[in-house]
Amino acid sequence: MKHSIIICFSTLLFTVGCQSQKEDVNAIKKTITNFSKAGDTNNVKELETLLDANYRIVMNQLFGSTEVSVVPRSVYLQKIGSKEWGGDKRELTFDNIVVNGNTACAKVIMKGQKSTFQSLLLLVKDNKGSWKLVSDVPEM
Repeated sequence: MKHSIIICFSTLLFTVGCQSQKEDVNAIKKTITNFSKAGDTNNVKELETLLDANYRIVMNQLFGSTEVSVVPRSVYLQKIGSKEWGGDKRELTFDNIVVNGNTACAKVIMKGQKSTFQSLLLLVKDNKGSWKLVSDVPEM
């Protein structure tokens, strides 16, 4: 009898944990999709709601560079707002999403007419339960 209760309780906890994980993965996909659409339409106001205050892009040897360049949130938003960046219609493919508590990492392929990137996106869940992007590490 004790074993049956322990098994039932363990199964319940596992089921609840899996459901919570699935909800987080769906919320993460929605955040990334909205991030992509906002960039595609140069919607800075929407991006401001999706990006953590500490957001940055870490570019390792991209566009002919031999160094690592870090683009802070403010510069990224300025480049999107001026239409120097963005303005493409991209198709997203989610390769892998790993949730670790209030932090997650997603490998996403963003394929557009202008360019195609594989990005490692780091997200954090804020105290209101919303997922925000904190880092983008793209690779062409």
